[in-house]
Amino acid sequence: MRIDRVDSEAELLGPPVSNAEIVKVVAGDFEVRLAQSAAEIDAAQALRYRIFYEEMAARPTPEMASRQRDFDKFDIACDHLLVLDRRRGEGPEGIVGTYRLIRRSAAAQIGTFYSASEYDIRPMVDYPGEVLELGRSCIAKDARNTATMQMLWRGIALYAYHYNIQVMFGCASLPGTDPTQHAMALSYLYHHHLAPPEVRVRAVDSRYINMNMLEPGSYDPRKAMARVPPLIKGYLRLGGFVGDGAVIDHEFNSTDVFIIVKTELVTEKYIRHYERGMRDQHN
Repeated sequence: MRIDRVDSEAELLGPPVSNAEIVKVVAGDFEVRLAQSAAEIDAAQALRYRIFYEEMAARPTPEMASRQRDFDKFDIACDHLLVLDRRRGEGPEGIVGTYRLIRRSAAAQIGTFYSASEYDIRPMVDYPGEVLELGRSCIAKDARNTATMQMLWRGIALYAYHYNIQVMFGCASLPGTDPTQHAMALSYLYHHHLAPPEVRVRAVDSRYINMNMLEPGSYDPRKAMARVPPLIKGYLRLGGFVGDGAVIDHEFNSTDVFIIVKTELVTEKYIRHYERGMRDQHN
């Protein structure tokens, strides 16, 4: 997860998203949509900084620390998905959750996908169909609940439906930089959720950590699953797979695994939910 210096405020914020209506769902006090302005992107980066660097002890660059923003070159080209608690405000002040969405066209502007620094992602790049890289998922501490996460996933599902995304992928993290502390969870993921060969991404050789640490049958799968972080569990429940090999990310104080999710189940589940809600509103 290399972070590159961004030298100007325009580079930091990037252009406002023009297709903000692609994703827009309101449910009670909450709304999920794409960022509509540079100020909203800035607020999402501020939320990311608070969570990754202040709460989770990642290591900011001097520029990040001075601005108290998490940013890199990918923020310029991506779409920023937001969840807003409209009781707090309907603009930047209302943002309580965010995800960063990078399609092939956005990666082409930068020259690579974010996860390529950790994994050989050729199976994703060469995949016959549109792909989407997910990253920088975070939710404010006082909004960290199932409802907020479901709003984010409803937004992702609508986005994937609009762009006909076939596969989503990205890095997900376990806390800390000692993978042996996660031997049971990593072994469980390798034994039970390893991606099929045609989409199996492998960690780059220089950073490869073998996930197959414990022999099958030497641990309780239920206890192992309990040690898997909630976000990774969520991907698995959606039919997700993991790639081959973990990677230590010292900057983010984490041990990363690669996640692959075919979008068919995701979009069907959430589009049906959304369409049912729309029918109910008009009945």
